[in-house]
Amino acid sequence: MTRARNGFIVAVVIAWIPVVLLLDSAGPGGAALAEQRWLGIGTWVLLLGLLAAEPGRIRAQVAVVVGFATLIEYTFSYELHVYVYRLHDVPWFVPPGHGLVYLAALSMGRADWMRERARLLVPLTLVAGAGYAGWGLLSGRHDVLGALWFGCLALFMLRGRQPTVFVGAFVVVTYLEVIGTGVGAWTWQARDPILHLVSMGNPPTGAAGGYGFFDAAALALAPRIDAALTRRRAQRRQQLAVQQPVAGHSAPAVSTVDA
Repeated sequence: MTRARNGFIVAVVIAWIPVVLLLDSAGPGGAALAEQRWLGIGTWVLLLGLLAAEPGRIRAQVAVVVGFATLIEYTFSYELHVYVYRLHDVPWFVPPGHGLVYLAALSMGRADWMRERARLLVPLTLVAGAGYAGWGLLSGRHDVLGALWFGCLALFMLRGRQPTVFVGAFVVVTYLEVIGTGVGAWTWQARDPILHLVSMGNPPTGAAGGYGFFDAAALALAPRIDAALTRRRAQRRQQLAVQQPVAGHSAPAVSTVDA
């Protein structure tokens, strides 16, 4: 994958995020449901367009992220109200938006200049993330969830096979959460609504650690999905190769028997 393409994907996603979120919250009352759905359609078109030139394994990774994230969204937002969207729904642009966020983080993480500087960028990200999480925990926000999620992010970066992907996730997700909560597209509760034990910031400072589970699921499950699809395509080609010669032979004529 060329450097230009990686940079293009990151630039497009970084530009698309504020456009969608600002349009969603534009006007005194914000965008209506129909307008929000058009933003979702546009986000799907953008995601599919960017994936068109990606190999099958990357498409499988993005599919895992979108599927996993959609399940989480409808569970923790729509049902449990851990965070609430402006119209109390799951906007149509959210599922493909997760795919775009992952693709941007992946594009940053696979770039040669980031992988060559991983020994520098990983510690810098850990220091920056720890400082942000510490501020959220010790300030008036008392962001316990953010600190817990930062611990997850640190574990992913230190133990994961592709730490630079999680460096990219920290950058893109933090950017997304700050803008999204800033314009009121969604709001995190002050305390978890399930047990009421964990206080949360708006947004949680370690939100990238929560997204890290999506990334980890994609990196773990996508190779199996891609391998299964490859085997299925190979079996299909073998079946076609056998069927075509058979179809090319006409059935032998049936002879009559003299009385």
